[in-house]
Amino acid sequence: MTDAEITDILTAVRTVAVVGASDNPARPSYGVMAYLLHQGYHVFPVNPTLAGKDILGQKTYASLGDIPAKIDMVDVFRRSDAVYDLTQEAIAIDAGVLWMQLGVINEQAAVLAKNIGMKVVMDRCPKIEIPRLGLENVLSRRM
Repeated sequence: MTDAEITDILTAVRTVAVVGASDNPARPSYGVMAYLLHQGYHVFPVNPTLAGKDILGQKTYASLGDIPAKIDMVDVFRRSDAVYDLTQEAIAIDAGVLWMQLGVINEQAAVLAKNIGMKVVMDRCPKIEIPRLGLENVLSRRM
């Protein structure tokens, strides 16, 4: 993915499902979720063990299919071997972007997603990419 492609994704996306969201402030998913909320994204945490509870004031859902809103991007904080099944769920809800976090790499899932027209970002973090690309002020004012 080029910087221009990532910029296009981050500026077009409005809703993000964070799969593997944690209510533990020490976990990376918690910090990224807080950052995305601060940047003005609508964030939906997904974690079956925390379903129904709030994380950072947002109701947690058991699965992508349970979210009552159109999801633009699925941000994955799960082991690489879980991503293929999550990709099938992301396709079922018609998400436009599959974003795999740092250290999350699944080429089969990427091919599956790309073959149906999804954009795929792998082994990157939006909390790093947004400031690196100079998008912080732009994104927080766009909503």
